[in-house]
Amino acid sequence: MVDIARNLEIVQSKIRTACERSGRSFSDVTLVAVSKTQSPESISALANLGVKYFGENRVQELLEKKPQVKGEITWHMIGHLQTNKVKSIMNEVSLIHSVDSLRLAKEIDKQAKAHEKIMEILVEINIAGEESKHGLEPGELSKFLTEIDSFQNIMVKGLMCLAPYVENPEENRLYFRKMRQMFVDNLGLSANNINMQYLSMGMTNDYEVAIEEGANIVRVGTGIFGARN
Repeated sequence: MVDIARNLEIVQSKIRTACERSGRSFSDVTLVAVSKTQSPESISALANLGVKYFGENRVQELLEKKPQVKGEITWHMIGHLQTNKVKSIMNEVSLIHSVDSLRLAKEIDKQAKAHEKIMEILVEINIAGEESKHGLEPGELSKFLTEIDSFQNIMVKGLMCLAPYVENPEENRLYFRKMRQMFVDNLGLSANNINMQYLSMGMTNDYEVAIEEGANIVRVGTGIFGARN
């Protein structure tokens, strides 16, 4: 039996220590619990322990589980999002982490307008240039932000990346550092639909290094829930 309360304590302790190492406050970092394949009961139990933010990778799974979960929860969409699924999550999530193309951003803007809301998004960067990963190439970010300047129903709140899966998290420090620099370089943009606040990077195997390099959102699943079902 997985002791999620104990696992959460360990994760929070590691977040606190990583914040201390980088001269930051524990409150600066938001923990998003990755609930992919986890049961509504497990999610509700974690919510009862004070975790507020949960991230789902698949639209259908999110839609099926959300009504069954008890507790004050804010949902994020963190997985690859197809344009034909955008409409169905407009009223279900507060932040979409994985915006990886102009086509997707355009559809989110369109559906947000239809739902009379502003949808907050993060731009996904394929920071290591992996063929298996989605995201813009780092050199494409500036052009992308210029192209969406006229979109009135999305708000770019920051950047997100999926670093390579590595045994030694130190190997990803370089990528996290590059992401931090891209984030800083775009902090001062004066566009109406850009308000850079969040740098979402780091997962179970490397979130401590990510925090040391500037992440203020980390996405942790197996570190809390144990191995996926």
